[in-house]
Amino acid sequence: MTAHPDFSKGDGLLPAIAQDAETGQVLMMAYMNREAWEKTVETGTVHYWSRSRRKLWLKGETSGHVQKVVDILVDCDLDTILVKVHQLGGAACHEGYKSCFFRRLKDGAFEITEDKVFDPEEVYKK
Repeated sequence: MTAHPDFSKGDGLLPAIAQDAETGQVLMMAYMNREAWEKTVETGTVHYWSRSRRKLWLKGETSGHVQKVVDILVDCDLDTILVKVHQLGGAACHEGYKSCFFRRLKDGAFEITEDKVFDPEEVYKK
């Protein structure tokens, strides 16, 4: 059996879902290429491929809100990655929320479902 996901599919980028290892909350979804996968497995800290910056991205390299690997699973087709993590610094979302999934559709409009954990303007100095 292969020891890694199948990066030959599509453009070599696979969806990677980060899930809080303790609560099961989905924190974020990003992409991994082979290099991000290998760095994640090697270091135990989650790396992704930034499509906008077109480069390897260590989650938390700017904010300090890194993700430490607890467990890694792949789906049956070997083309989606689930990383169970300890989210250090309290937030996965660059907008300051614990989860990137902080908007819920209710009665045709989005509502915010959680409070911010940090102020992005302070962290990212924008």
